[in-house]
Amino acid sequence: MKKFLSHRLVWPIAALVALIAVNTISRPSFLSITVQNGQLYGSLIDILRNSAPLMLVALGMTLVIATRGIDLSVGAIMAVSGAVALTIIEASPEPGNLGVVMIAIAAAVGSALLLGVWNGFLVAVLGIQPIIATLVLMLAGRGVALLITKGFITTINSDPYQFMAQGYVLGLPFAFYVSIAAVIVVGIVERRTALGMLTEAVGINPEASRLAGVRSRGIIWGAYIASGTLAGMAGILYSSNIMAADANAAGLYIELDAILAVVLGGTSLAGGKFSLAGTVVGVFTIQTLKSTITFLGVPPAVSPVFMAAAVLIVVLLQSRRFRAFFQTAGRSAVRPLTRRPDAKVLS
Repeated sequence: MKKFLSHRLVWPIAALVALIAVNTISRPSFLSITVQNGQLYGSLIDILRNSAPLMLVALGMTLVIATRGIDLSVGAIMAVSGAVALTIIEASPEPGNLGVVMIAIAAAVGSALLLGVWNGFLVAVLGIQPIIATLVLMLAGRGVALLITKGFITTINSDPYQFMAQGYVLGLPFAFYVSIAAVIVVGIVERRTALGMLTEAVGINPEASRLAGVRSRGIIWGAYIASGTLAGMAGILYSSNIMAADANAAGLYIELDAILAVVLGGTSLAGGKFSLAGTVVGVFTIQTLKSTITFLGVPPAVSPVFMAAAVLIVVLLQSRRFRAFFQTAGRSAVRPLTRRPDAKVLS
């Protein structure tokens, strides 16, 4: 039992189940799913669809954190990606043409990949601290997106592009399939090859890994490239959902949600061992929590406090020291009172 409770996924899953239970009790329709025209609708389906951009960003963030890094620029990369895609589609005489949309998506994801290469170059080659290196692009990226859109919110009308975030396949949102495909690909690359072990080795001790023959520079660089590429895909989904490129709002603060999802999933910010499954659970937990806050009617000005309190409870439950403290206190409280052998009884 003790070994079971010490597993890194137990408490994140418990937190997710608790949130689902609270929602189900407060609104029994939370678990209900309806079928309309062969498509599934309901609160759970909304969570699957709305969590797709965060899922993509959090996957990349997991790899970066595993190498002892951090990527604060993912939100800005999302803004650049959406701006590139919508600018190309808007400039085309046939915005609804599938070929035009595919070219726009390829250009957007390619731009995001290049930005990931830039981040990796600063961190892996020049040795700049990750938080500083990615902060540069975090601040400059939205300016680049504004330059691309010429300071305006670019809107389009394109059915193929809209399908990315709002379309359905086999009854489920297409965006959900995109996120699941990303999870599977990253999982296969990291867990079915030696790359995952090497990534953890670099995160635990980069210098020792280098001396052992591991090309730590390439692994770190690759993590930032993957993070940028996944953030670019997330930008496509975000802009497809609103059918607009808003450089100021796209991916705003999503880097904080991504870091939180990774931590909730049991991955340490100190680097080393990471859990992709934990990140998936963390993303669903955050998205369910946001849905709960919206349903409870918490004012937008107060919702960050509410969310911070809920996250604090989850993090405390994950803390081994916190649980050990209460276990020790509980044993002390139920310990029977025994009389010392040399104690005298007063008559």
